[in-house]
Amino acid sequence: MFKGLGQLGDMAGMMKKAKEMQDQMGQLQEDLASMTVVGESGAGLVKATATAKGELIGLDIDPSIFNGDEKEIVEDLILAAIKEAQQKASEKSASEMGKLTEGLGLPADMKLPF
Repeated sequence: MFKGLGQLGDMAGMMKKAKEMQDQMGQLQEDLASMTVVGESGAGLVKATATAKGELIGLDIDPSIFNGDEKEIVEDLILAAIKEAQQKASEKSASEMGKLTEGLGLPADMKLPF
């Protein structure tokens, strides 16, 4: 029935590969939750730490920037650090997913759900 379909005809092999991918994606999800990235702004005066899943887990602000007259500048620096951390988290997640899909013989740019 599946003659001529090559590997597609091997349903057992496909199921094994799907299970393997599911297991690896579960492990990757756990790994991404423990990987961290740091975004900085103001030459390192504000640092935001996030997991590779994009969850903000830390914010470090140098006390020298606390001046009531510069409230808007401080807010901008905080936002910039958080945005950079989120961008780095997104890039790290995409990089790790690319490694997973490539290891499974899938196209590197294949978008898998997270």
